[in-house]
Amino acid sequence: MSHRPAPLTIRMHPADNVAIVANDGGLPAGTALPNGLVLREPVPQAHKVALVDIPADTAVRRYDVAIGYALKDIPAGSWVHERLLRMPEARELDGLPIATRRTAPLPPLEGYTFEGFRNPDGSVGTRNILAITTTVQCVAGVVDFAVARIKAELLPKYPNVDDVVGLEHSYGCGVAIDAPDAIVPIRTLRNISLNPNFGGEVMVVSLGCEKLQPERLLPPGSIPIVDERNVADVGTSAEPGLDVVCLQDERHVGFMSMIESIMRTAEEHLERLNARRRETVPAAELVVGVQCGGSDAFSGVTANPAVGFATDLLVRAGATVMFSEVTEVRDGIDQLTARAIDAGVAEAMIAQMAWYDAYLQRGQVDRSANTTPGNKKGGLSNIVEKAMGSIIKSGTAPISGVLAPGEKLKQKGLIYAATPASDFICGTLQLAAGMNLHIFTTGRGTPYGMAECPVIKVATRSELARRWHDLMDVDAGRIATGDATIEDVGWELFHLMLDVASGRRKTWAEHWKLANALVLFNPAPVT
Repeated sequence: MSHRPAPLTIRMHPADNVAIVANDGGLPAGTALPNGLVLREPVPQAHKVALVDIPADTAVRRYDVAIGYALKDIPAGSWVHERLLRMPEARELDGLPIATRRTAPLPPLEGYTFEGFRNPDGSVGTRNILAITTTVQCVAGVVDFAVARIKAELLPKYPNVDDVVGLEHSYGCGVAIDAPDAIVPIRTLRNISLNPNFGGEVMVVSLGCEKLQPERLLPPGSIPIVDERNVADVGTSAEPGLDVVCLQDERHVGFMSMIESIMRTAEEHLERLNARRRETVPAAELVVGVQCGGSDAFSGVTANPAVGFATDLLVRAGATVMFSEVTEVRDGIDQLTARAIDAGVAEAMIAQMAWYDAYLQRGQVDRSANTTPGNKKGGLSNIVEKAMGSIIKSGTAPISGVLAPGEKLKQKGLIYAATPASDFICGTLQLAAGMNLHIFTTGRGTPYGMAECPVIKVATRSELARRWHDLMDVDAGRIATGDATIEDVGWELFHLMLDVASGRRKTWAEHWKLANALVLFNPAPVT
């Protein structure tokens, strides 16, 4: 006779009138919970059960927040799902608490280091990658072909170079490039080209007739000049510090001429990158982007709190951590403005929220468009509930800065980088900000990865970690079962970050070479 585990539910706050079911496979009707409550119907794993009778129009509370209002009477022991709830209105952006949460400074965390690559501009890379920037989607096929040749024929000669990647995207032409919002994708691509993991080596492949000309993408003065070489070559412009291979150059006769020109230019950069060596640097040189995708109701219980604990450790060590996803923090804006280090930071956050509200209104949608079918299947009723679990990734430190989409970091500490919630767009924008290590939590599961930056994947549930054993790097589901604490997993994640940043460990995404495409956020019109 098989032994069925005891029913386990998780209540986030004493004032909550719902709890989530933690058991794999959920619980059947008739199950008696430890408090004596009997389930009136089956409740799937991660979904909510009413702990008391909830009358119609009464707030349903989780995290001690009203995540919705009952559309009808909900008896105790019932399954509480999105079809039973009316979503609260969005919090207005006026009358918010401004820098009101004063907490004792977190004690410094000293003595932690990793092995990284120091760059001419003072930044530090966790990988040593040759990145080939493209100005327009038209050249993507040529660059793909060239990168395959470079990896097969050149890269084995340069063992200290980790990889070669083409920074391909869907932008560059057929767009309203002079529109005010066009600055977002342009500065995003510019700043990605200068990411710390690329060693200050900038190489560009251009078509020639595109709207986004190389000099507009990377104007003089935007690239730190590594040396004073003149890089004139077949099909290559001759500006110190910037190598441009233009496919329409009349010197290119046939496809192979283009490929050979790209390979010659690439080899110059490979030689310089190969001369670099890792050196011991303080943990303060980490620039970590935190993000969640394929979220479920466990995200705010296990993985995201553990990431939040690790975030606090990183801030204590002097590092930089970015959290993002506008629609996934919008419903907790009052929590964020209260944590701002000063009024200027709070107002900057409000400005980013207001800009995004207007952006959604232009598209005739609102924040409720965020929650996916998978989120709902994983127990998240709406964006309010999702936001409460998402914000926890930011830990408890004061928020010291705000970035608009595509901007580059200029300070350390905990930073709010305003991005869409889309996994690949958010990751692209965090890469542009200067991220050299990425932490990604998931409950439903996603093979997300980046070629430009290591991605550590954290599973919210042990069932997912077991089933996707060769895709998930950390099992945070142990927190739900009591086999580990938030602090345990937070410290495990912190040490793993140092090992991955040093190249001592590869993530599963790196092992399998899983990489999502770069997707530039383009709020400007397409012509």
